[in-house]
Amino acid sequence: MVTVVVVDDSAFMRKAIATMLEKDPGIKVVATARNGEEGLELIRRHQPDVVTLDIEMPKMDGLTALRHIMMEMPRPVLMISSLTTEGAEATLKAMELGAVDFIPKQLSRVSLDIIKIEEDLRNKIRSLAGRKLRPMSPRVHAPASGAGGAAHGAPPAPRAAVTRPKGGQRRDVVAIGVSTGGPPAVQKVLAALPADFPAGILIAQHMPAAFTGPFAKRLDGVSKLAVKEAEHGELFRPGTVYISPGGKHLRIAQKVSRIEIVVSEEPREALYKPSANELMTSVGEGVGRRALGAILTGMGNDGMEGVKVLKARGGRALAQSDATCVVYGMPKAIVDAGLADEIVDIDDMAGALVDGLYV
Repeated sequence: MVTVVVVDDSAFMRKAIATMLEKDPGIKVVATARNGEEGLELIRRHQPDVVTLDIEMPKMDGLTALRHIMMEMPRPVLMISSLTTEGAEATLKAMELGAVDFIPKQLSRVSLDIIKIEEDLRNKIRSLAGRKLRPMSPRVHAPASGAGGAAHGAPPAPRAAVTRPKGGQRRDVVAIGVSTGGPPAVQKVLAALPADFPAGILIAQHMPAAFTGPFAKRLDGVSKLAVKEAEHGELFRPGTVYISPGGKHLRIAQKVSRIEIVVSEEPREALYKPSANELMTSVGEGVGRRALGAILTGMGNDGMEGVKVLKARGGRALAQSDATCVVYGMPKAIVDAGLADEIVDIDDMAGALVDGLYV
């Protein structure tokens, strides 16, 4: 039985979340709280497997409560976020502090998509309940088996500088697919890449439209590379990171002497927008052997079909290790399918990306 404490100042939200969760006989909401102070008391008392936590609350807000939870009794925390710029920035800050994922507030209201919304929420709770939070560890080279590693959400550990290996460059397009637990993982990777990283990077992070702009801006502040939200028709340039806008797909178009960025809503019926499958397929078909793909933490198997195309065209594929994923779903899918050339701890992913351009 997965136990949950729901913390929210809205009686409607407390009831809505509890009702959705308890439709699953394997999930039990053991308590609900109206603010951070009350939430901390109930979390101490019930020791739940997962906590859902609102950000804006009286007496003690969600970010303050989250800091206490992660210091005193670390466990998976799912933030309840408003779909605004301010809500996005607060949510990204929460994920830096240790929250593992979020659900938009609007998604808990009655809508035509309520069945899918409820399933997503329950799936997230079940997936997160099985993960143990690990303390940060110094950066140590890990074997490809993925033993050891560090957790999401904590400040970056001291690390050796990532340097360019000797030899000729063979790849110049990097595609990254990532979902649950992704923002801290992506931030860790981009912060460690050197300023002379000679490839461009395309990222499909499952995230609402209101979040991807603030996400790109936050990443631009910590990376030596230029990070931006991708725009349709712009030139793909080395040393630049392109974040797919939420609600749209990111692809490339290989022209005679240049690569152009393609941002589109098609296919509209895709389960995820942006889709890692669409990105990986496009990069594989567009540049073939020049492609390097990486699948990071996330639920489900988005990216696997695209990596099949990328690999068939001669590209190379990396998977984040089980030990360092918030949810080992998307990477597991490509590992189990025999598509991963290397399994890498998140602390070593930047180095693996640099090496992968030359290997």
